[in-house]
Amino acid sequence: MSKIIDGKAIAKDIRMDIKQKVDKREQKGLRIPGLAVIIVGENPASKIYVQNKRKACKEVGFISYDYDLDASVSNETLFNLIDKLNHDDAVDGILVQLPLPSHIDSDRVLEAIVPHKDVDGFHPYNIGKLMQRNPLLRPCTPKGIMTLLESTKETFKGKHAVIVGASNIVGRPMLMELLLAGATVTTCHRFTDDLPSHLKRADIVVAAVGKAKFIQGEWLKEGATVIDVGINRLDDGSLSGDVDFDSAVKKAKYITPVPGGVGPMTIATLLQNTLFACEYLHNKA
Repeated sequence: MSKIIDGKAIAKDIRMDIKQKVDKREQKGLRIPGLAVIIVGENPASKIYVQNKRKACKEVGFISYDYDLDASVSNETLFNLIDKLNHDDAVDGILVQLPLPSHIDSDRVLEAIVPHKDVDGFHPYNIGKLMQRNPLLRPCTPKGIMTLLESTKETFKGKHAVIVGASNIVGRPMLMELLLAGATVTTCHRFTDDLPSHLKRADIVVAAVGKAKFIQGEWLKEGATVIDVGINRLDDGSLSGDVDFDSAVKKAKYITPVPGGVGPMTIATLLQNTLFACEYLHNKA
């Protein structure tokens, strides 16, 4: 049976470490990190994500700047807000919750955030830094996954990693993170032929396709490490990842649960990025 990689416990340790560092900053009279979180509209899932991020902010002692905008907000109003936050020395990170309403260009919004406040790690500058093997602010979910993988104490060098999914948020930056760690990486997507044959050779599997129980245990290599990024709500209201956990747990050496695996790490990494921006990218006390 697999060993469970407990993302919830690892994220808790990270938050405790951040809280201690923030307390020390406060004791020294240094500025407290500030994170601005913008949500547009009433998407239920987005509202839950934002609530969790704001709660985590307060837990570690950050100052949380909250902006809840109507779904009909104009591009001009949103861009003016981002520009204001870009120039606010009290704000170390700016996060715009995706997805955005169709009348707003998400790419333009992400590019409007100055790179040193892009704590989601989505700005082309930060993606480019990762591509150049000189990362600055790293995309949160892939960086959080690397922390989960590192917790197993398994080596990356020479291992074959297969990523299922090629999104800008997870799949593509995940490829670069694993390459940096010394793995040989294959990225699979909707045009990939014979996906099971790729997974059979994988020492590390990162599943990010958005389809419940899509990856079957029989497709996996014996002893693989499986990271399940997916979170899908089933008809009975329960949550499922992209991996069929019940069959995968019989083959994998390590596996993340859903929920309680990758999700908490994404928020913990967001907090890490914000503290990093405060301490190293913004010199003002």
